[in-house]
Amino acid sequence: MSALLSKFTFSRDDSRAYTLIGVWLLTMILFPIAYWTIGESVIPVAITIAAIAQAIAVFYIVQTRWGITKTFRMLLIVGVLTWLAEAIGSKTGLPFGEYHYTDVLQPQIWGVPALIPLAWFMLLPSSWALAQVITGDVSGWRGRVLVAGVSALALTAWDLFLDPQMVGWNFWVWANPEGGYFGIPFINYGGWLLVSFLVTWLINPASLPVIPLAVVYACVWFLQSVGLAVFWGQPAPALFGSLGMGAIMLWAALRYRRQA
Repeated sequence: MSALLSKFTFSRDDSRAYTLIGVWLLTMILFPIAYWTIGESVIPVAITIAAIAQAIAVFYIVQTRWGITKTFRMLLIVGVLTWLAEAIGSKTGLPFGEYHYTDVLQPQIWGVPALIPLAWFMLLPSSWALAQVITGDVSGWRGRVLVAGVSALALTAWDLFLDPQMVGWNFWVWANPEGGYFGIPFINYGGWLLVSFLVTWLINPASLPVIPLAVVYACVWFLQSVGLAVFWGQPAPALFGSLGMGAIMLWAALRYRRQA
């Protein structure tokens, strides 16, 4: 009985982590209310506040295991690399396809909203944590490749929700919005896989606090599934995104149960 109860005990770090997750969830719950009350003009502000709240929660969770310095270094690497990928991508069409950001999200750096690298960061560590559960204790170059590959799948599954929603809010525009995945060219998902794989490969994350990061991933899955289907009028992306992220979570849950 004591062994069972020990699984439900929380340290001070755990309590603070879940408090920060709760604050982020509160911003997400208030978002539709603000939209109904104020109108479309609130969307960029609400998205920015919610993204910052999620990023703070994720940063705190990671630093409980990695420490402030290593976590900040990781944030810097993710921010620079993903901004560079987006800046090149929006100017050249590679690796995501031809698109450009509108003026809705501000401020921008060389045509890329400053919020975009933060958006990559706020779910990458959760993808790493699930990938480590799925791949198990695999060391060396093979383990590094497997973690990077599964992480890329876990993060790209999120974009099954994200891109249709952000395009619907006019955050960015595709040059050829016909066909593809609800107006999103399929090459975009190859770009997501490539960038998230390379970033994960370079950082080579290890020893992450799995449970709270998995909670973040699960909350994103739930909020996006319900939000797109009920509040934002995009039931089809909600279905496919739910299946994509849900498959990753089920895979991780089965592996975690086998390892327990």
